[in-house]
Amino acid sequence: MIIIVDAFGGDNAPLEIIKGCSQSAEEFGVKILLTGSESVIRKTAEENNISLENIEIEDCSEVITMDDKADAVLKTKKDSSMAVGLRCLNEGRGDAFISAGNSGALCVGATIAVKRIKGIKRPAFAPILPHADGFFMLLDGGANVDCRPEMLYQFAVMGSVYMERVMGVKNPRVALANVGTEEHKGNELYQETYKLLKDSKLNFVGNVEGRDIPAGVCDVVVCDGFTGNLILKTYEGVAITLMKKIKHAFADSVRGKMAAALVLKELKDLKTRFDYNKYGGAPILGSSKPVFKAHGDSTAVTLRNAIQLSINYVNGEAIKEISSALQQA
Repeated sequence: MIIIVDAFGGDNAPLEIIKGCSQSAEEFGVKILLTGSESVIRKTAEENNISLENIEIEDCSEVITMDDKADAVLKTKKDSSMAVGLRCLNEGRGDAFISAGNSGALCVGATIAVKRIKGIKRPAFAPILPHADGFFMLLDGGANVDCRPEMLYQFAVMGSVYMERVMGVKNPRVALANVGTEEHKGNELYQETYKLLKDSKLNFVGNVEGRDIPAGVCDVVVCDGFTGNLILKTYEGVAITLMKKIKHAFADSVRGKMAAALVLKELKDLKTRFDYNKYGGAPILGSSKPVFKAHGDSTAVTLRNAIQLSINYVNGEAIKEISSALQQA
């Protein structure tokens, strides 16, 4: 298996990206195709004593930045590490592509350069987030601000297949994010989507309110990209603020430090549960080949976990199953 990785995507590129790829090549026994400036990659690896065994480099002259427009990957920066990586994936030179770079550009590239699964209206950004008993998938997390009912229905199908095939969740519970649990709640988009999901073969458990999502009442939360991005950013913000407050509560006094020593293991477990590095990032579901968006501030650990999920994505044949599920629907 060959995993293509954008060596210059993200805040900590290329060092952390190269580290994560080197660790993954050794641990998982896969080959890595790094896209980016070959001279910079080799120099960085040499200066930091990083092995490039089982790593091939596709030389590029440009980098997509966070300030670039989404269509830069197709128009103004065709020789960027992201554009070349997507092109390599489309040409069959690898089995999956990972980038920690510009989310908008990656979504555009996954949609147009790699193309969509036949029948898919729009690909969805689908992050994995923690809840009280494990984790859930949120989609769309921000790729499609304006949606139609059939698009949300397709998000539900893709999310359900991914959670079962890649994340190992049996018969995933699918819920529709809404302002109330009653069937008639929400605007026309959500009322019509509710009908589609209710009549589907999915394990649809109804509407879910924002306050109940962290409680673990479902495995897949479906919504439009505007709502999903608000949920995602609020979720992340609350987690970061809560962890800071807990840290200060234990660190601001001698009594707090003594108490922290007694519950140190539990505090570490709590921090691990809410650590985004654990899940690596999010797949862009709907692309005809596996495309994975790693977190913008990815470390080597984040990249390693993103590569592991990408391997599971390929081995689980999720794209084939999504296509089959849509045809049956």
